Amino acid sequence: MVARHVLVTGGAGFIGSCFVRRFLAAEPDAQVTVLDKLTYAGNRANLEEATQDPARSSRLRFVEGDIADRPLAREVVKGCDAVVNFAAETHVDRSILDPAAFLSTNVGGVHSLLEACRAEREHTGKAGPRFVQVSTDEVYGSVTSGESVEGDALAPRSPYAAAKAAGELLAVSYYVTYGLDVVITRGANTYGPYQHPEKLIPLFVTNAIDDLPLPMYGDGLQRRDWLYVDDHADAIAFVLEHGSAGSTYNVRGAQETTNREVVTALLTHLGKPWSLVRTVADRPGHDRRYSMSGSRLSSLGFRHSVPFAEGLSHTVRWYVENEDWWRRVRSGDWNDYYARQYADRLATSTAAE
Repeated sequence: MVARHVLVTGGAGFIGSCFVRRFLAAEPDAQVTVLDKLTYAGNRANLEEATQDPARSSRLRFVEGDIADRPLAREVVKGCDAVVNFAAETHVDRSILDPAAFLSTNVGGVHSLLEACRAEREHTGKAGPRFVQVSTDEVYGSVTSGESVEGDALAPRSPYAAAKAAGELLAVSYYVTYGLDVVITRGANTYGPYQHPEKLIPLFVTNAIDDLPLPMYGDGLQRRDWLYVDDHADAIAFVLEHGSAGSTYNVRGAQETTNREVVTALLTHLGKPWSLVRTVADRPGHDRRYSMSGSRLSSLGFRHSVPFAEGLSHTVRWYVENEDWWRRVRSGDWNDYYARQYADRLATSTAAE
């Protein structure tokens, strides 16, 4: 399909804003409406590259609001060719503290958008917008060996992952029951510029810059497949254009590695000592490993372009060169959250060997 007007929900967040910036640059005739609630993870500064570019800013509209607001969802979906739903509560630790917020956005919000798409189809008498639900590899649960494929059973193990799985299933039900044009993507562990410092890489980079302790969960041998944010955004744009209705596509990363190995690489880039690392109590239900097959997406012709070493180097450099951005993000409510989340753990932490 050719999408000329795309609604991007959560478009001021980490992956969503990257999608907006790159989609507008790649599609000179496209119009984008961003709907974002601007919670702690949403930041209009993430869109400045696009808003300050005359070639893109005239084609970008921003609406502040909640995807769970059904009248608002209905209004912003009108006239759209596609809806790409990035809007979500995403941090596993926060989902353990407050599961209700994750159900509200990741399930109730998805329902609101699907109903808006259904209403748009009925109003226009046409096929209706394509709905791309952006999900995560965490819905598969911990993978002891091998790789998850799209047809595997879902086995989420955190409130966050369970809410994302529920959102997926709801979206697929609208394809089956109502015939909506629904496509699902499941992304690997994504990293890169503009990521909120509650996540491992930006948290450890910004802490290391200030010579603060780096709180590594458990033995640090949890394995993740790392996906650079530009590749993730481009894969979603590719699925938007080429994916088959009713299908799910894994977006795998470029390299599977342990958290300990990632931390070692970060410290090497920054010239900081391992003595900053502290072993802290692991979070409940922490999945040991994620790994997905990307064969379905690659069979359509999509290819990654950023190797992990290159992406990590660029990411570290971006945080070093953009202190104003992350220091604003880490102020206020973030400091309060960080203190609640890590103070007790750090008080009883040990030096990581």
